[in-house]
Formats: sequence, C-alpha cells, structure tokens
Amino acid sequence: MIIHVVARGETLNKIARRYGSTVSRIASANELPDPDRLAVGQAIVIPVPSIQHVVRRGETLWQIAQRYMVPLNAIIRANQLADPSAIQVGEVLIIPARVHTVQAGETLWQIAQRYGTTVQQIVRQNQIENPNLITVGTVLTIPFPKPVIDVNAYIINMGETGAREVQEVGEHLTYMTPFAYIMRADGSLESINDAPAIQAAIENRVAPMMCITNFTFRDPGTTLAHTILSNTELQDRLLTNVIQIMNDKGYRLLNIDFENVRQTDRELYNQFLQRAVNRLHPLGYFVSTALAPKTSGTQTGLLYEAHDYPAHGRIVDFVILMTYEWGYRLGPPMAISPLNEMRRVIDYAVTVIPRNKILMGFQLYARDWLLPHVQGQEAETFDMQEAMRRALAQGASIQYDERAQSPFFRYTDQQGRRHEVWFEDARSAQAKFNLVKEYGLRGISYWVLGYPFPQNWLLLEDQFIVRKI
Repeated sequence: MIIHVVARGETLNKIARRYGSTVSRIASANELPDPDRLAVGQAIVIPVPSIQHVVRRGETLWQIAQRYMVPLNAIIRANQLADPSAIQVGEVLIIPARVHTVQAGETLWQIAQRYGTTVQQIVRQNQIENPNLITVGTVLTIPFPKPVIDVNAYIINMGETGAREVQEVGEHLTYMTPFAYIMRADGSLESINDAPAIQAAIENRVAPMMCITNFTFRDPGTTLAHTILSNTELQDRLLTNVIQIMNDKGYRLLNIDFENVRQTDRELYNQFLQRAVNRLHPLGYFVSTALAPKTSGTQTGLLYEAHDYPAHGRIVDFVILMTYEWGYRLGPPMAISPLNEMRRVIDYAVTVIPRNKILMGFQLYARDWLLPHVQGQEAETFDMQEAMRRALAQGASIQYDERAQSPFFRYTDQQGRRHEVWFEDARSAQAKFNLVKEYGLRGISYWVLGYPFPQNWLLLEDQFIVRKI
C-alpha cells in the first residue's frame, strides 16, 4: 500500500493515473464520501502492491534492494531517483511489488519458500482459484513477509449491534472483548448482553475475552477495588463467578481492568492477579490485564501507582497498554494517541515486561473541541469518516503534527464558533504500526469498535498477519 497526501489542486483521477490505479478502486478502499471532493492534506491509501521503507543510517540502495529481493532499477524507477547514491537517512522509499514468473515444475509452496511468504498469501494476493493449477509463464505478485501479531478489540455496544461490529472486522481480530462485567461489592457481577457478540466472534475464529472492571463513568471504583482486594473470600467468590460465566458463554480469556486503585492496595492487586492465574490456568484459560500508560515505575497519581508493570509482566499472560486518551473528552484539544507520548510509555514498558506480552493500545475515534477550551467542556466524539466529512464541508485544510504523528484541522461553524478536530488517518495509523514492528510487540488492542475507520483495517491487513487461535 502507498499513502498519498493530497496537494492543492489534485483530483482523484490525477492521483489514480500517477500510481497506475483507478478512481473507483481508490475511492472504494478509502470509502470516500465524495470521490470528486478531496481535502488538502487528506491522506488516502493507494491499494497497489508495494511497501514503504525508511532509509537508515549507513544503508545503500543496493542493500535495500537485496533485503526486499526487488531489482535495484525497479526501486529507482518507482521513486524517480535522479541520483541513487544520494539517498538520505529518514527518506521514505516506495518498494515496488515483487514479481515472479512461474517456471516449469514449480509449485506455489516452492515459490512461497523462496520469497519467505506463504501459499495462502500468494493465493490471496493473486486471486488464484486453484492453487494446484498454476500455468508456466504466469506472472505472480509476491507479497512481502509480514510479522504475525495478536489484535484485540474492545466493544461497548451489546446485543446485535455489537455482533455486527465484530462481524464487520472479525477477520482482522485475534480477540474480542466486551466492556465490561462490572463487579459488585459482594463479589458478584452485573450481567451484560454479550451472547450475540460472542457468537459472531466464534464464527470469525476470534477468541472471546471476558473483561471485569471496578470502573464506570459514574464511579472511579477506588472504594470497590479496595473492598475486593482486601478480602480473599470476596476474591474467591468473584473468581468463581467469573469462571462460571466463562464456562457458560464460551470465553477463552480473562481481561482484568482495575482502575483508580490506591497505592496502598498495589501489593494486594498483585496478589489477586496471581490468585486469578492460579485458578484459571489449570482450566485452560489465559489471563491479561489493562495497564494505565506509565512512563516510569515512580509515576504518581491514582491512575498509575497501583499498576505494577514488572509484577503484571511476570504474573499474567499479556498486558494491554492503554496508550490513548491524552486528548481527553473533558480536557483541552490535542492528539488522542500522540506517538511521542506512546513511545515514552513503550520505552518504559519494554524494560520491565517481555515484549511478546505487550499489546499497544490504539483508539478508533476522533474528537471535535470548541475553542477556546473551557475547563470541563466536553468534546464531541465521532468516527474518522465523520471527521473527513466535516473537513470537506468546512473547506478546511488538514494539517499534520509531526511530533504527535496525528492529523488535525480547525474550522468556524455557522454560529461563528471556532473548532479544533483531532483524528487518525492512514499516516498516523502507519506510524503506530511502525511502533509495533520497531519494538517487536505482541500486537495491538483497539479501543473501541463502532467507529468506522476503513483505512486502518486496510493497512493492518497489508502490514501484518493476524494470529488466529
């Protein structure tokens, strides 16, 4: 895939001709609301078989060509390089598709082995109906090797709505997590209508993950957490109820999301996690936790202090870093998941938690703040498609914050009020995927389904192989 940023005066027809694609294909891939109208600064995905490479210090073009098994001249042509010896550190190069002409006696398995990919990936890339019948002389597009990752998505809509959300993107998920079973002070759990979503998950080979929490939007849950964590009898009752629900409904994993826990309850929380693992592992269940985005072990604040990264990394099967909500709905306007802040969290996390136990959080929604911001004034939350509709309707030029690696725009509404909108696009999604690759993380956890973002799923499929259990 290629990410193209729209310049002033560009049309989709002109962009399609540049990349050898079609207007309809690009419009469909990005689910553009109006292919005849593009916003300056809008990032669109061009569905052509290629990848992007960021030049590292000391690399030569010949080395890059060898790495990707692509002819040197093909890279020169794709990037229109006047001087191939003068590539710069940080320069982004388009690596064109690898092609292979089928020789007599070759099988798809042999071709896949040669290029470090799989038969399934070649079949999918080339839309081959019968993998056992490939004709000599057929020119195949060879997909680039992809890392295998786990992908989780939380859902907050229950019933048939939640089921539809899972059906729409189930092929891209390893786990699906309804949020959430809220604990009661007696160790019981409030019921939720999660059965339709679980059924949709199972139909799409997605493992349902049960989530329990002390937190609601009405109550931070601090007192409730202390009540449970200070009483082993209540903990045992809670875990018995959890196991009963997992058995009855078909859950495969448990996600523990205790938030706003007192610092004095930190060790009690660690002990509860160990008790949960001791109860669930013998039954074949896995245990994960959701962690506040800490940048050090000494970070203060109710949200952070009781989340002991080293202990969670040691005790549970994997953790989900909640690396989002810097751009809080009640706070001032800013990127919701700024890459520079996410990197600080991951830099700390990988020093105390195994990388293969870390899922990086990624939000799926945009926000619109009124300017100037007034403390306590709530921003409007909506999907990325709506963000683009507003930018087009207001004639706004989309800007890109290089530090946060996030797009934003400003506009004035009909009442004369100023607005600032922060959202995600193909560039910011790609930047987050690059973080996962750079740090060698287990994968990604989305908060939350229900907000359409077609570019994300297109790029996710292009960049990774999503593990299925």
